[in-house]
Amino acid sequence: MYRVLRIASAFIGIIIGAGSASGQEALQYFTSFGHMGTVGIILSTVLFAYLGMVLTKIGSRLQTVSYRDAIYTISGRYLGIIVDAVILFTLFGVGVSMIAGAGSLINQQFGLSPSTGSIIIAIIIILTMMLNVNKVISVIGSVTPLLIFVIVIVSIYSLFTMEMSFTELEFIAKKIDTSLPNWFVSSINYVSFNIAVGAGMSIVMGASEKNERVAALGGLLGGLGIGVLIGLTHLAIYSKVDVVTSYDMPLLKIANDISPILGLFMFIILLGMILNTGISMFYAFVARFFDLEAKSFYIATVIIVLIGFAASFVGFTQLVSKLYSLIGYLGFFLMIALILAPITLRKLK
Repeated sequence: MYRVLRIASAFIGIIIGAGSASGQEALQYFTSFGHMGTVGIILSTVLFAYLGMVLTKIGSRLQTVSYRDAIYTISGRYLGIIVDAVILFTLFGVGVSMIAGAGSLINQQFGLSPSTGSIIIAIIIILTMMLNVNKVISVIGSVTPLLIFVIVIVSIYSLFTMEMSFTELEFIAKKIDTSLPNWFVSSINYVSFNIAVGAGMSIVMGASEKNERVAALGGLLGGLGIGVLIGLTHLAIYSKVDVVTSYDMPLLKIANDISPILGLFMFIILLGMILNTGISMFYAFVARFFDLEAKSFYIATVIIVLIGFAASFVGFTQLVSKLYSLIGYLGFFLMIALILAPITLRKLK
């Protein structure tokens, strides 16, 4: 059971990065559609559970240290090229978003320049990536339980201190600017984006577990956990939508309103989640091209993360709003490959 929970916790940690843990993704993908956003979360949860199970099972069966081999195995030569390109674009793009997210976090909490947080997280990502994959997975999973604890507290507080009715909040929520056309497309796009984000590291993580059943259960449980966390985040933000819409980090705003101590605790957790996803993205990106044991891996790590730091000056909210939805649409190719993957795996077996 411990191994199942370890994979589930790490899978949640990979997916729940700066956008999700801060509440910015929930705000744009679900809260902006009011009551129907809640329906969208249910749909997303089902898809997360299934696709998480498939990803970790693929990694366990193929025992690969790079997602590339797995992607081409389940997708075929031609679709594999497209999926590989989408994942590479996603890994780097979201890695950049995490560096930008650290800048926004430091700025909102302490009023310091966004570049300060970005520099700090870039340095920590580089240093952490010098560890082996099992240590990286341990780092990724360690912050997740703390995040769950804080989100539960924030959600309960928000629901019990609502100052408006749900009808009034619905009117405000639907005024939130979003690049998605409706709740159904938004839900699919959200899953597609996040699976594209987590696919590379999830496959590598699944390969660290030789028992396919344990790996699959970990992915399934992790997917369900992601749905629950997003649901709680949505409820917290929806209950306070009249207060938090102008903030890059909505959950951090609510936590600070409850207590400065809880706000500081939330800040530390968010920084950890940003680090989690940043490590996952850049680690999988560099592992796609370089041998993990070679000196070139470490040199490439420094160069790629520094390039990501330079690109992060676009800004966190802009990246979540525009880049994430674009990745979501491109990620449909990967979703198709994963839905068909069980058939491919049976043939391989």
